[in-house]
Amino acid sequence: MPLIDTANAFIELFAQPVRATNSGSLAGLTFAAKDNIDVEGRITGNGNPIWRRAHGPAAAHAPVVARLLAEGAVLAGKTHMDEFAYSLMGTNAHYGTPLNSAAPDRVPGGSSSGSAAAVAAGLVEFALGTDTGGSVRLPASFNGIFGMRPSHGAIDMGGVVPLSPGFDTLGWFARDVETLVRVGRALGLAGEANFSTAWLPSDIWTGVDPGLAALLRPMAEKIAALFDKTVTDPLPIVGPEERSEAFRFWQGYDAWKALGGWIEAHDVDLGPDIAARFAVARSVSDETFAKVDAVRHEIATAMDAALAGGLGMIIPTGPGPAPRRDSSQEIFDAYRQQAIGLLSIAGHASLPQISMPAGKMDGGPVGLSVIGRRGCDGGLLDLLKRL
Repeated sequence: MPLIDTANAFIELFAQPVRATNSGSLAGLTFAAKDNIDVEGRITGNGNPIWRRAHGPAAAHAPVVARLLAEGAVLAGKTHMDEFAYSLMGTNAHYGTPLNSAAPDRVPGGSSSGSAAAVAAGLVEFALGTDTGGSVRLPASFNGIFGMRPSHGAIDMGGVVPLSPGFDTLGWFARDVETLVRVGRALGLAGEANFSTAWLPSDIWTGVDPGLAALLRPMAEKIAALFDKTVTDPLPIVGPEERSEAFRFWQGYDAWKALGGWIEAHDVDLGPDIAARFAVARSVSDETFAKVDAVRHEIATAMDAALAGGLGMIIPTGPGPAPRRDSSQEIFDAYRQQAIGLLSIAGHASLPQISMPAGKMDGGPVGLSVIGRRGCDGGLLDLLKRL
């Protein structure tokens, strides 16, 4: 029976799904790929119609797609995304907003909006996304599914259109732990668990909405009880506003280097929010970048030291449920600023993070995350299985 896209998740749903073999660790599982990831013979649209028209079909699969196909997974199609992957809400001025099946009146989150929507709607077993500032973790939280952001560099980014190479990672979504872990194993994620101490940073848990903290804390404490001990020391790094600003300018500088020349040369029609973001990116000076790069280095160094002793950090994935679809741009921007304060902890320090569904608040799903030290991706998946 042909797949029917009930969630506006796909920009291209293949009439004949792509299959390489009938055997392998992922045999029979269907998946989707975000539209900034190359699929042989298909155009990589990157969330923008002018980009799509300016590029021909990809000459080869991105290595991550080739590997999943070689493990027996079946590719159903390519999914919608925010323009150039430069947003967190999941709206697109050209292609619309995919459906958040768990909360239809709320946005699905981005930039991997279609991939999250496809998994949440049960259209595929798992889906690939990219995560630069939270573009897998936050949609996972918004849609009530699992999502993993691996350590920076853990998965080959070949054949993926960059946004900010210094932050970009390849991640994926699934509705259950078993599938999330199977995909990670198929992608070769390594690293041992060796988690002995649960870390619930006091500044994070007192800094989020009290209702969110009250909802998530029982689950967090239940997870913490599986460790040998629990600590609540505050984060040894700058606060959420400073983390967010450092991320915004670092990412912007990097994004303009990656895409600015092409955007200027093609006079690209951008949605208002994306246009404003690239305008800021264009204006980031070398001096500003040097300052925020120093902040990022300090964060990474401090987090590496803090997590070296077998700690697993447990924090809310985002500041609350997804904003409503009819929210103003001001509300979206304010939410994004808050969210980056949480999401950039792993981003600045190149850490692996898994978001898991943890209940609903005001009718919208919210997620709880576990973060491990850099390079312990396989161990983090082992920990998830225990949880």
